[in-house]
Amino acid sequence: MNAMNTHYPEPVRVEPVKRHTLAVIVDNEPGVLARISGMFSGRGYNIESLTVSETEEARHISRITIVTAGTDAVIDQIKAQLDRLVPVHRVVDLTLQGNALEREICLVKVVGQGEHRSEALRLAAAFNAKTIDATLNSFVFELTGSTEEVDRFIRLMSVIGLVEICRTGIAAMNRGAEPL
Repeated sequence: MNAMNTHYPEPVRVEPVKRHTLAVIVDNEPGVLARISGMFSGRGYNIESLTVSETEEARHISRITIVTAGTDAVIDQIKAQLDRLVPVHRVVDLTLQGNALEREICLVKVVGQGEHRSEALRLAAAFNAKTIDATLNSFVFELTGSTEEVDRFIRLMSVIGLVEICRTGIAAMNRGAEPL
């Protein structure tokens, strides 16, 4: 019998799955991204967003921002496994630090005429989206903002005449003077 002197099994405790943004500093060399993404796929983890760019040209260092989701134990395991990869210098969980800025760029193509065209321009202005292309029956808007803001803009534009979306993924950085 269990601790409560009953024959019923103890309830299973389910940990919540949380979204985490990880900043990974790596050597900028061929195959690094393949090794990191292979580590994720080989263990059944999902990458929700991935951005990569060289940040220190002289030292050949790149920064990879990965958004993933999991329980606390899974996230700890992901961080430990990333840390063990040879070209990885550092792994920082920006979510745990709690003060990270996250932004995403999105290009949205909207087709419409008449009132739909006017409404698309009004919504773009309300979201501070920049018009980067315009024809007689379409617009391409550029929006930079949080993932939630980009999602809202896309939902509203889908009613008007959304035909294509291109998103960069999340770029994130801690607030304040301290570097990563």
